[in-house]
Amino acid sequence: MSISLPTTLRIRDVERIVVDVPFTARCREWNAREVWQWGISEVIRVTTDVPELVGYGETLLHYTWGCVPDIAIERVRGGNPAAFLGDDTLGAGLQMALYDLVGKALDVPVYRLFNLPRVRQWCPISWWNIDMPPEAYAAEAQAAVAHGYTSYKIKARPWWDVYAQVEAISAVTPPQFRLDLDWNTMLLNLGNAAPVLAELDQERRIAIYESPIMQHDVEGQRLLRGKTTRPLALHFGEPPFPSTVRDQVCDGFVVSGGVASVLRQGALSAAFDKPFWLQLVGTGLTTALSAHLGAVLPFAQWPSVNCLNNYADDLLGEPLTIKGGFVNVPDKPGLGVDIDEQALMRFRMEPPYAHPKPRLLLSVVWQGGRVMHYAEMRPQCWTDFLAGNQPVQERGVTMEVHPDDGSPEWADLYDRALCGPVRDQR
Repeated sequence: MSISLPTTLRIRDVERIVVDVPFTARCREWNAREVWQWGISEVIRVTTDVPELVGYGETLLHYTWGCVPDIAIERVRGGNPAAFLGDDTLGAGLQMALYDLVGKALDVPVYRLFNLPRVRQWCPISWWNIDMPPEAYAAEAQAAVAHGYTSYKIKARPWWDVYAQVEAISAVTPPQFRLDLDWNTMLLNLGNAAPVLAELDQERRIAIYESPIMQHDVEGQRLLRGKTTRPLALHFGEPPFPSTVRDQVCDGFVVSGGVASVLRQGALSAAFDKPFWLQLVGTGLTTALSAHLGAVLPFAQWPSVNCLNNYADDLLGEPLTIKGGFVNVPDKPGLGVDIDEQALMRFRMEPPYAHPKPRLLLSVVWQGGRVMHYAEMRPQCWTDFLAGNQPVQERGVTMEVHPDDGSPEWADLYDRALCGPVRDQR
């Protein structure tokens, strides 16, 4: 498909609108430890010399593959929007807004701009949460089912009992509900991971394991793949793609980034019959773009990870349609969704575009009363576990979160933990 716009169409201006989108109550409680800034989204509004043609995009400022640089805004201002399609250097929100704009100008949905045939009208989509205790995960899983989801991607962590988490979710979901577990390499190595995955293989709801051990460990990944009945997924690019396919270290990928990067990764995955998740995180705008990409990428067969369920508002006039674990690809021009201008006004944020890190004491408690206290999830807690200083997946382990209660005891322990993890015994 050749793209042609009226030669008179020019970008008049690019506006940055930063909003602070609230999390749902349960997500707010648990996101506070690690991703408390994910609600800060920069919405890009691109206007043209045709007043009714306006494009919208968004960038999560504290979790993005690319912020929008000032130089990119200066570069596109006054230009024909079609001239900039596929340019990942524009950053997430501006690139998205230009695709939205060009689709509207041509009266076609965004997926028609990728020069690929549509392979699906409904794209698989997953519920997602940061790590939580079993009862919170179970409540989230029930909400997922109620909202039309059949897949749930969770963060498996050595400071939670993953077996209890899976059991709690299984107890409140139908048999066809599926779980994807992401360790972010925290099982460390083959020796640790093999018995854990062997036990979890008995749970019927588990569908995929992501990054259980260090991604660069080619031999460990290859051997682990032969010891589990579930697919293993890695983030695309580590190990390098040629090594990944040559040494058969995984069954599929996590694909993310700008449009050009996603299309390239999708094409390489397809060449070797490797399915993947699309991982584009944001509110309704980002989820809509993800659906358009999924519509044309044949191997985007695993449920996309967009984290839409974390937000109390999707910033859209009408929500995306999600049924039976699939999101309907909008068929109207552009992204096919209407921005809620009142929500932009309601959640608009003034600089600085950041929230202070919550002051939290994090206590990991194992059976028998062993305790480690941390003042930070990252880097402190993560670094301690990734260094192999703590058990990787014991039964009965839990994390307690203690906000500042104003007591001298809390302040003393917090100050000590700031200097390094504090070992204790109850």
